[in-house]
Amino acid sequence: KAGLLRSIPGIGPVSAAMLVAEMPELGRMTAGEAAAMAGLAPVPHGSGAMRGRRAIAGGRRALRQVLFQAALAAACHNPALKPLAKRLKERGKPHKVVIIAMSRRLLTIANAILKTGETWRPQPG
Repeated sequence: KAGLLRSIPGIGPVSAAMLVAEMPELGRMTAGEAAAMAGLAPVPHGSGAMRGRRAIAGGRRALRQVLFQAALAAACHNPALKPLAKRLKERGKPHKVVIIAMSRRLLTIANAILKTGETWRPQPG
């Protein structure tokens, strides 16, 4: 599993080890379930007519921290995530929102790779 995860640009040995150790069920769940377990899914703070802001919460904190660092590396080295980061920055999103969105996308990619059992390859443009 770690070898498959290491094929993703931005996922290093520490990130791969944490994903395998902290989320053994990765590859057998949906992308939304994986994001919720890692604490990368937005949780609304509202009730009735009151609309609050959404923030990430819960999940596995250590894994979320490692994915945050991996997303910083992927922003420079992953050709699938560079356009996402650029697009969100152009829309005026705060830096941390961009990194969390990339973390979630990285986790989704990792889940898909473990599901298929194939190494990462960039999608043709």
